[in-house]
Amino acid sequence: MNKSGQGTPDLGDDKERALALVSVSRETEARLDIFVDALLRWQSKLNLVAPSTLPELWTRHIADSLQLLALAPQARVWADLGSGGGFPGMPIACALAGQTGAKVYLIESNGKKAAFLRAAVRATAAPAVVHQQRIEKFGETCAEAVQVVTARALAPLKTLCVQAFPFVAKGAIALFPKGQDVEAELTDAAKYWRLQASRVPSRTSPDGSVVVIRALESLRES
Repeated sequence: MNKSGQGTPDLGDDKERALALVSVSRETEARLDIFVDALLRWQSKLNLVAPSTLPELWTRHIADSLQLLALAPQARVWADLGSGGGFPGMPIACALAGQTGAKVYLIESNGKKAAFLRAAVRATAAPAVVHQQRIEKFGETCAEAVQVVTARALAPLKTLCVQAFPFVAKGAIALFPKGQDVEAELTDAAKYWRLQASRVPSRTSPDGSVVVIRALESLRES
């Protein structure tokens, strides 16, 4: 039970499994604990993650997000498109806390979800900045050199290419966790984009992979 008396899942075993997949410092673990507590409080009034995934919150969401860090270990400036419940942006920001120049932009147009993200950033003191605006608008106006752009459970790959293009065109890499339909999504995206892309097996899902995009070129007139 949580402090408010409402029932919450016992996440101890799941947390242990998650941290065996992606090791973090004690400081990062403490920030992640605070983030998880905040998410569970807000989840009761706002659907931040699928309720069916709550018992595996640490492995399905936290570890799944943190695995991206190993794919861009030197990156300090990240942009998370359609952050929603904070994945993968908030776990990444918690892990980067204390590192010089670290900043994670959390882009979320939904007002209630943006309010949750702002509360989570305050609670964890993570180096993240919430932008409550459409992804396209942020792409047009962001002046800082983003090194990595991410999105998780947001849109098909062909749509993500459109959204990520302003960043990739300026030198960012894109990291998109995908499920078992990734091959079909890559095939569809290739009708519209010339992609310099690779796939990395997911640490958290036997059917999943992370699509890594290093270059994008449109094949059609906009």
